[in-house]
Amino acid sequence: MALTPFSKDIWSNRTVGLLGGSFNPAHEGHRHISLYALKMLGLDAVWWMVSPQNPLKAKKGMAPLEERLESARDTARHPKIFVTDIERHLNTQYTLDTIRALQTHFPRMRFVWLMGGDNLTSFHKWRRWQEIFKTLPVCVLDRPPRHSSLKACPAFERFRHYLLPQERAATLKGKRAPAWTILHIPLDETSATAIRARRRSK
Repeated sequence: MALTPFSKDIWSNRTVGLLGGSFNPAHEGHRHISLYALKMLGLDAVWWMVSPQNPLKAKKGMAPLEERLESARDTARHPKIFVTDIERHLNTQYTLDTIRALQTHFPRMRFVWLMGGDNLTSFHKWRRWQEIFKTLPVCVLDRPPRHSSLKACPAFERFRHYLLPQERAATLKGKRAPAWTILHIPLDETSATAIRARRRSK
């Protein structure tokens, strides 16, 4: 029987990284940061939560959910990376609502929010973004372009006193929020925007 995010008994006492996004389409960059998160944070799994519709992104140009789910499954190719449309089943649209619903549904699990460094710079635009930091540990992984400094962004400034150095990243999953870290990892230059542009030019 295949593991699914809804198998409560299987997931009890596990620590899972949550990577949300449009995955329009999924690509090697998603897999790249997921593998580093698994290794450096000591996670039991990473869930790719394919969003029915990101509220910060336009509907125009967004592939159908089933198509994006299929691209994610084709790209994941790892026994500890699980692709899910769990937000559709939870009927949630915003990240904080999804996280809280998951914590209620899986009370014996620990979650870590994963995101690329490119998202950190605009994280203050997310709905109730400060509450996300206060609800579960957060791990930011380098994504191109590698910013010369992330310190100018509001999220960094607001929570800089809770930032764990990379050498202590493995302890993040056991920390009480707010707690976060930034993993400076080799960059994967793959971009969903570039993939879509190439497809349009054919």
